[in-house]
Amino acid sequence: MKEEMKKTAELIQKQCQADDFTLQIYRTDDLRTRFAQNAVTQHINGANITIRLDVSFDNKTGTASTNQTDDDSLKNLVKKAENIARLNKPDPEFVPSENAHELREPINPHRATTELQVEKIVDDIVECIRNAEGRDARVSGISEKNVTKYFMQTGNGFEGYDESASFSHSMTMKKGGVETKVYRALSDYAEFSIDEMISQLNSQFDSLQEPQPGQIGRIPVILRPQAVLSWFLYLFWIFRLREADEGMTPFTDQIGKEFFGKDFSIHSTINDPKIETPVFTPDGLPTENIDWIVNGVIKKMQVDRYYARKKEIKPAMLFNMVIDGGDATEENMMKQVERGVIVNNLWYIRPVDTKSGEWTGLTRDGVLYFENGEIQHSLTNFRWNEVLHDVTKRILALGPPVQLRPEIVVPTMLIDDFNFVDVTTF
Repeated sequence: MKEEMKKTAELIQKQCQADDFTLQIYRTDDLRTRFAQNAVTQHINGANITIRLDVSFDNKTGTASTNQTDDDSLKNLVKKAENIARLNKPDPEFVPSENAHELREPINPHRATTELQVEKIVDDIVECIRNAEGRDARVSGISEKNVTKYFMQTGNGFEGYDESASFSHSMTMKKGGVETKVYRALSDYAEFSIDEMISQLNSQFDSLQEPQPGQIGRIPVILRPQAVLSWFLYLFWIFRLREADEGMTPFTDQIGKEFFGKDFSIHSTINDPKIETPVFTPDGLPTENIDWIVNGVIKKMQVDRYYARKKEIKPAMLFNMVIDGGDATEENMMKQVERGVIVNNLWYIRPVDTKSGEWTGLTRDGVLYFENGEIQHSLTNFRWNEVLHDVTKRILALGPPVQLRPEIVVPTMLIDDFNFVDVTTF
């Protein structure tokens, strides 16, 4: 496939008359099986290719894309991109394409994932359906296998090739007013267990019978890994140096300072084979180990190539995310505080004020109330308002990190005085 992509690139390069260009070719082989109301409802399997060409004449840019690889389509792709560039206004933030770099060799995707067949996926789904039927409930969800091959070339000499593969499974079980969801994605299907996911789904489902109304106010909360992921990933929406310098976020002039809690650290890594790591970024920059936050101290923020050039610093972009954890079990956490709430997941998360870093959202997939180290009963859902960096200063304990996506690892967190501002009727 790499050689085929290079031949496509050679044809485009010969046709291109622009001063500079960046060419990206993606080939994806996807397998998706959906199920709903205790039955398989759809199966999609096939390969797709996307070719994107960005060109420039001086600092006037144009972009075009196609999913066809015949000569006429590729020539038309070049023509469209160049015509757009000629008609476009100059881009005051234009940056030339990336130069050649020495790159790491791509890591071959796990065979257990690339060789996964639909028959095995359907077998797993059948187990999910049997489990739901045994509880007189309904289950719906989707299983997906994705295999991607990626080639990139620029007018300034960059050339890179990468491969990846992933598998994900999600399912929601519902009976009457009780509903909960579980999700898992990983690079190596060999590490996936449908039995463990069913067990997690059943545990959540059984614990949510007859929820009682919650009480608004501040209370210790155990955020399970999916809740941590759902919210903390939003941090990198605003964790950018340019926005900080422009006073648009709370991180202005905070690099090198202890702005987060001392027990909070985030990094991106190229050293863990279990964590998906691209060889290079979409801009053509080699990926490398990055410490974003260490023991609460901001070490680096995201910065794109334009702003990095302006500041005369090195660009840095998030490519995977590891939030460091600890060794506390959920049982330990429940014993550390007199009472509290366990949250499985968060959703409808929105910024209230990006300048202060305040967010709001709802709980979902189950909320549990505990006292004296024991779960007492389930609760209806809450609306919450919190400032993310302040929350990290109230971390009381961290659980072992859990890989919820191929590129993301997060722990359970026990947080003091979490701010629940309203309750829902569901």
